[in-house]
Amino acid sequence: NEKDRAKAPVKKKEDPSAIKEREGPQHPSCLFFQYNTQLGPPYHILVDTNFINFSIKAKLDLVQSMMDCLYAKCIPCITDCVMGEIEKLGQKYRVALRIAKDPRFERLPCMHKGTYADDCLVQRVTQHKCYIVATVDKELKRRIRKIPGVPIMYISRHRYNIERMPDDYGAPRF
Repeated sequence: NEKDRAKAPVKKKEDPSAIKEREGPQHPSCLFFQYNTQLGPPYHILVDTNFINFSIKAKLDLVQSMMDCLYAKCIPCITDCVMGEIEKLGQKYRVALRIAKDPRFERLPCMHKGTYADDCLVQRVTQHKCYIVATVDKELKRRIRKIPGVPIMYISRHRYNIERMPDDYGAPRF
C-alpha cells in the first residue's frame, strides 16, 4: 500500500496541435470600444451621499446643475443604502435628507444586507451599465474607474464635471 501511495500520478503530454480553450471575462454587449451604447438621454445618475453634501456646500441645485453639465434631461437616482447613510448622519445633514427625498429623484430599492453605499453603487453599476455615478469620494472613483463604460460626475470649481464620457453624447470638454 505504501508503495502505491508513493508513486506520483503520471501526467499526459499535451498535444501541441490541439485547440486550447480559454475562458476570459465576458464583456457586456453594450460596450463598443469602451463606449457605452446604453448611455443616452435621459441620463440616470446614481448619487452618492458626499455628492449631495458637497453640492450643498457649493450652493448648487443638483438637478439643474446636472442638466447644465450634460445638456440633457437627467434623472438623479438614490439607492436605499445612500438614503440610510444620510439618515444616519443625523440632524446636521437634514438639508441633504430633504434634498434626497425630492420627488424628482428616483428611488432604487436594495436587496442586499447592510447599508454600505459604496459597495452598493459599485455592485449596481457593474450589473447595469446604464448609470453615471456622481461622487466626490476618491476611493469610490478609483473603484469605478476599473469598470469599463461607466462615467463619473464630480464637483470642481463650483460646477459639475463629467469624466470618461464619449464626445458624441454632448458632454462638454474642459
